[in-house]
Amino acid sequence: MHSEIFKFPSEVISVVKTLKNKGFEAYLIGGCSRDLLLDRKPKDWDVTTNAKPEEIIAMFPDTFYENDFGTVGVEFDKTKDETLRYIEVTPYRLEAKYSDNRHPDSVTFSDKLEKDLKRRDFTINAIAVDLVKEVSETEYEIDFIDLFKGKDDLKDKIIRTVGDPEERFGEDALRILRAIRLSCELGFMINKETETAIVKLAQNLQKIAKERIRDEFLKIIMSDRPMEGVIMAQKLGVLKFAMPELEKGIGIEQGGEHIYDVWEHTLRALAHSADKKFSLETRLAVMLHDIGKPTTRRPAEEKGQWTFYGHEVVGAKIAEKALNSLKLPTKTIEKTLKLIRWHMFFSDTEQITLSAVRRLLAKVGQENIWELINVRMCDRIGMGRPKEEPYRLRKYQSMIEEVMRDPVSVGMLKINGGKIMEILKCPPGPKIGFILNALLEEVLDDPKRNTDEYLQKRTLELAELPEKELQKLGEEGKRKKEEGDEKDIAELRKKYFVK
Repeated sequence: MHSEIFKFPSEVISVVKTLKNKGFEAYLIGGCSRDLLLDRKPKDWDVTTNAKPEEIIAMFPDTFYENDFGTVGVEFDKTKDETLRYIEVTPYRLEAKYSDNRHPDSVTFSDKLEKDLKRRDFTINAIAVDLVKEVSETEYEIDFIDLFKGKDDLKDKIIRTVGDPEERFGEDALRILRAIRLSCELGFMINKETETAIVKLAQNLQKIAKERIRDEFLKIIMSDRPMEGVIMAQKLGVLKFAMPELEKGIGIEQGGEHIYDVWEHTLRALAHSADKKFSLETRLAVMLHDIGKPTTRRPAEEKGQWTFYGHEVVGAKIAEKALNSLKLPTKTIEKTLKLIRWHMFFSDTEQITLSAVRRLLAKVGQENIWELINVRMCDRIGMGRPKEEPYRLRKYQSMIEEVMRDPVSVGMLKINGGKIMEILKCPPGPKIGFILNALLEEVLDDPKRNTDEYLQKRTLELAELPEKELQKLGEEGKRKKEEGDEKDIAELRKKYFVK
């Protein structure tokens, strides 16, 4: 074995030394060993040992042990590395058959490192690291125990299972998605035998909890190569178990300014969102922004052209169902749906008004507006355009900054329900809400009206109106304006061939 010198966090060294000083074996294993060889900073540190769980717990002051697989978490209150909160220590183990294609029916502990390595998923994750000689406080000379030629696969950039791929995927079907995820994260190829087994056993993903599929799929989306990951998942018959709605865009030609079908356009837009390191919600919205197009596609008057009217509304509904099926957090879903629903905002600054921009801001929220712009930029790049920010979109951004100083919701008026009740000397009731909505409509048209003097004066005037007329002003007026805006925007989109 060839020795090399590496630097380690003091907490990692402490755990390994504690185990060894008590007479046990201790090796770094899994992703951290792989990352060391790839000269990447490990996200997590895992240790494997011949000590049993109760023996591990007895060695460390702060631990947690809440699983059936022997893994003990060693916790740290304060660390130099703020991302390092705990280290997982797992005994060497043997596993019985996997009846559910996810978890072993039983686990027994072993005294042999070789047996533990044999049960691991991929060769690049089955490389054990032995800290053999201290060079300094943080540096150690190490040896690699590599029984399955994982170092060769790292060098050749290959994802390969330990042993028979059908056995490995038969034990835990989630490894199928993990293989694709590792391929995306590392830029590796999956070897032919492993690919063949994935295609054969992909249907076993039906037995896996949606939460587990979600976790792996989101890691693919948040990788640097989500486009390649989604393409690979589709090619190997895996995508249908994570996001089947995406496949409906394959072969759906768009025409007009679009040179790609919905599928390729979506993937190119998604790739750009990764290049820009955009947030999860933005990437999800980019991936799903045109998911309503296959349903809404209709022949246009011009031969060979298509319309997709309302695809953003239909798409938001389809996306809601898809994201809920993966059991994403409610806040993530809500934000993503807003970005999808309003991604078709009209941005022709020669036609659009500041009032319309204020209304968009009210619908999307100030906290989401820039991510909506990011979705639009990715949409543009996905069409094969050379620039992500044409003059028109840059001008729109300046208009957003201008109106962000203006009120876009009832809560931003210089008057509130309590003040209205004080002025009118009346109790709470629907009338207060009607007045607030009526005032907001006026201020949206002219932000200069958002002053204490004007709003108090206007409140007294509105209060004199019959309640039905006031309600009509506060609700029907708003509805008519929104319908008018949407109708005008739809006509302008059609006129200027804006998708």
